[in-house]
Amino acid sequence: MIKPLLIMAIIAAVVLGGIFAWQAFIGKMMQKGMGAAAAAPQAVSTIAAAEDRWQPQVQATGSVRAVRGADLSPQASGVVDEIAFDSGNDVPAGKILLRLKPNDDYAKLQQLQAAAELAEQTLKRDQEQFAAQAISQAVIDSDVSTLKSANAQVSAQRALIDEKIVKAPFAGRLGIRQVDQGQYLTAGATVVTLQALDPILIDFYVPQQALAQVKIGQAVAALVDTYPGTTFNGIVESTNSKVDSASRNVQVRASFHNADRRLVPGMYASVRIDAGDASNYITLPQTAITYNPYGDTVFVVEQSGFDAGGKPRSIVQQRFVTLGPTRGDQVAVLSGLKVGEIVVTAGQLKLRNGTAVVINNTVTPTNDTNPHPPNE
Repeated sequence: MIKPLLIMAIIAAVVLGGIFAWQAFIGKMMQKGMGAAAAAPQAVSTIAAAEDRWQPQVQATGSVRAVRGADLSPQASGVVDEIAFDSGNDVPAGKILLRLKPNDDYAKLQQLQAAAELAEQTLKRDQEQFAAQAISQAVIDSDVSTLKSANAQVSAQRALIDEKIVKAPFAGRLGIRQVDQGQYLTAGATVVTLQALDPILIDFYVPQQALAQVKIGQAVAALVDTYPGTTFNGIVESTNSKVDSASRNVQVRASFHNADRRLVPGMYASVRIDAGDASNYITLPQTAITYNPYGDTVFVVEQSGFDAGGKPRSIVQQRFVTLGPTRGDQVAVLSGLKVGEIVVTAGQLKLRNGTAVVINNTVTPTNDTNPHPPNE
């Protein structure tokens, strides 16, 4: 019995020893592979830290609106009798655009005018008789009152007729006609939209912290995606007299020349205002920054000896930096970096202090002060 047990124990020891030996071999090979991978240079893209002229700006988004705009409508109900405009026309102030059927309005006006003329003649005759002391002052007073009442009725009838006529209250461009001849309109129904397009306004909101940087008459640049690459220049016309208590933003209005009518009400616009004096900052692409709760860092490329082939060996060192404002793809660096130092812009996730790197700038992150979508 002892001999079989001894044989089984020897076999078990051999098997376990083989398993442990195999695991040790695998671990050693993995450690060797990881060491070789760690020693291999990591490919990164870089940029030389450069100083750039930096103009502080207040940026916002806003909407284009007309200096004067209105939905035109009749003040009375009736059937459309005449349409005196075409969609999209430029019209002067006071132009008649639409008339409703007057029905018997003009007949009533003539009746009231006749009554007013009779009252005026009666007053003249009575004044002559009063001069001859044939009638009393009371008769003259009654005649004057009758004439005033008749003239008032004439004015009221004319106003009623005018309520059935739609005129352009100011010069501008008409929109699309909303009614047809013979259509019955109720009072207040929109006939057409009229917009004064030159000059034109852009309303936008800025944080209350930026209010001190916005002054009346200050230059404003606006961009609209309808015209890529085109900058519209205007000036700040006014600011609201209060800050919105919900958003803590204040409304600002800028005025722009628009003789070519390219800007139309309702457009979305991006607005920039130059605020304060320009300064020189070291700038980097925002992709170069590693943002952390304990501080923002960059990786700086340094030379550290030579490799086995005699070529200069590059390594990276992590460095804390203090950041300033941003514009487009760029961020300003206030401290922690010097002009001319080489900074990693892509590939930071695989780096740590002392990691060897090889620079490959075939593809680099964008570094545009005013980036646009690729389709623009």
